[in-house]
Amino acid sequence: MEPSVARNVHYVSFGTPNGEFEPEHRAAIITQVYDGCTEVGLCVINPTGIFFNEGVLYDEDCRPGTWHWPERTE
Repeated sequence: MEPSVARNVHYVSFGTPNGEFEPEHRAAIITQVYDGCTEVGLCVINPTGIFFNEGVLYDEDCRPGTWHWPERTE
């Protein structure tokens, strides 16, 4: 599957350095796709607001600061 503008994905937040907040999956919308289709621009939707992030890399292992396709749920 290739990313395209307006697709819904998950962004993994970084959490806090001292561990008060753990990394979490957040809803995001692709706003830009860079060459190679693994790096995108995102509009990340948080409970307290939205932010825009450029140059976010794809990671199927879901490391903080990356994006991935939403997990399937039943």
